[in-house]
Amino acid sequence: MRIAVVGATGLVGSKMLQVLDEQNVKMDKLIVAASERSVGKEIVFRGQNHRVVSVEEAIASRPDIAIFSAGASASKQYAPQFAAQGTYVVDNSSAWRMFPEIPLVVPEINADTITKDTHIIANPNCSTIEMVLALAPLHKAFDIKRLVIATYQSVSGSGLKGINQLDREEGHMPCIPTTPNAYPHQIYRNVLPHGGDFCPNGYTTEEEKLVNETRKILRAPQIAITATVCRVPVTGGHSEAVNVEFNKPFELDEVRRLLENYPGIVVQDDPANNVYPMAINAYDNDEVFVGRLRRDFSIANGLNFWVVSDNIRKGAATNAVQIAQYLIKNIL
Repeated sequence: MRIAVVGATGLVGSKMLQVLDEQNVKMDKLIVAASERSVGKEIVFRGQNHRVVSVEEAIASRPDIAIFSAGASASKQYAPQFAAQGTYVVDNSSAWRMFPEIPLVVPEINADTITKDTHIIANPNCSTIEMVLALAPLHKAFDIKRLVIATYQSVSGSGLKGINQLDREEGHMPCIPTTPNAYPHQIYRNVLPHGGDFCPNGYTTEEEKLVNETRKILRAPQIAITATVCRVPVTGGHSEAVNVEFNKPFELDEVRRLLENYPGIVVQDDPANNVYPMAINAYDNDEVFVGRLRRDFSIANGLNFWVVSDNIRKGAATNAVQIAQYLIKNIL
């Protein structure tokens, strides 16, 4: 079993290596690849030094699985080259998500869309993953009609640039004029209603991902969805307020039971004792935390809930490693 991590020196790539180790994924060879400026560096994995190689060298190594976190342009260039030689690519970028023939996978929900012939598999957006994990059992039971979503996304969703900008503005790092900011405005002590790039219709790319990816993963193109994405001065962990309108009536006790019994979800819902999901507690955990469960009395069959997850772990690295584990167990 040969596994390559492409983009291994980046924020998410480093976390992928950590999760591969934590989950004791069996492999005979690890190949760590990155851009040319990182080639030759060394990464320690399971007590051994691994030299960072170029992506071309990683392709020549013919890995069984290549886990990508190198950005959309690199994925578009290199993923087909890996796939052409039989490697299964798990891609964390937005490059392949909306291609009809490419599975967009959250393993707890739709791993069955992966076949021997699907050599490129897309990892969903971080904010989508946590939300659909909570929605999947509810959609199956009560049939979702409409979603209204507001996200409160941490700066780590913008990579090291986002983390560094917040650190500089908090005074934890020197202000270096040549260091680019991740955002057009100050993020410290601020909230930006701006995630991704603005589209001609006034929505952002991050908001459109929530709409399109949710429909694809839940196999429900008919769901009406609208979203507002915000960036908040939190280092790690995305939070979301989700309003759901179902076609079928529900009982809150049944909603709670379905969520408590769904893999990967932890229900934290005891508001009388101030127990609810928070980013600070979700940070560096793999689970998706759900709480503030309450009926929306303004519409029939309406539900509100709050969901939080570590966007670098379950929102990216952990989900990708889970896909790799599914490939090892069921396909390879």
